[in-house]
Amino acid sequence: MPQETIALLGTGIMGSAMGRRLARAGFEVRAWNRTRSRAEPLAGAGATVAGSPAEAAEGATVLLTMLSDGAAVETAATPALPALAPDAVWLQMSTVAIGDTARLGALAASAGVAFVDAPVLGTRQPAEDGKLTVFASGPEELAERCAPVFGPLAAKTVWLGPAGAGTRHKLVVNTWLHALMGSLAETIAFARSVGVDPERFLDIIDGAPMGAPYAQVKGRMMIGSEYPASFSADLGAKDVRIALDAAKAAGLELPILAAAGAAYEEAARLGHGDDDIASIYEATRPDRS
Repeated sequence: MPQETIALLGTGIMGSAMGRRLARAGFEVRAWNRTRSRAEPLAGAGATVAGSPAEAAEGATVLLTMLSDGAAVETAATPALPALAPDAVWLQMSTVAIGDTARLGALAASAGVAFVDAPVLGTRQPAEDGKLTVFASGPEELAERCAPVFGPLAAKTVWLGPAGAGTRHKLVVNTWLHALMGSLAETIAFARSVGVDPERFLDIIDGAPMGAPYAQVKGRMMIGSEYPASFSADLGAKDVRIALDAAKAAGLELPILAAAGAAYEEAARLGHGDDDIASIYEATRPDRS
């Protein structure tokens, strides 16, 4: 049986899937969420539902945060860190800004807790299937200790250097992903506007060098105007904002990514903020109001 006791803070779409996999792998998991009802289903997988971050963290050897943004992570982690076991490690797996990661690392250091910056690539289904990609960064000597925790969660873990490198790599991948989503939405809208069946477009690119499996999944959601959330448009907009902020700090403009971000914001204005990122199509469809 795994020996680590894991305090999981954040049980949204991703956090709850990760918590179930860790509990079923034999870890003792204590789960907390600001809205308790979203953590309670994890009890059926063997996790303990805690009433506060500090309660979840009491004596735990691993703190795992999976929350919406840097502010939410800091708010939850601040009371949790002093309650951890003396040799605990903090796995910060949320996607947050570069500056947030630096601040959270400093918070961990002040509490005497080892810090691993380890955001993940993947949405609901990869999280449920244990096929995420972990962008791990932090002290290299922690890689062996972290491997059993990452194992039930990920098909691939890459160690990238000092803490902060994981966040930077994740933002780069997100830039490509969200630009793809914006381009896919516009392509389907354009196809319809000129009388081309967008299903035919997806068939043509399927398996071709310019095709992407992700386009098949999200494109068919766009065509059907059905958006069960694997990753919400609101979170997509958040990802874009932090990438644009990082680019601006580096003296770079990313107009294509900015356009995708504006489309997510418009989709949210139209009532799709909690829907899947494929709802970006609602901001581009030819018949939109």
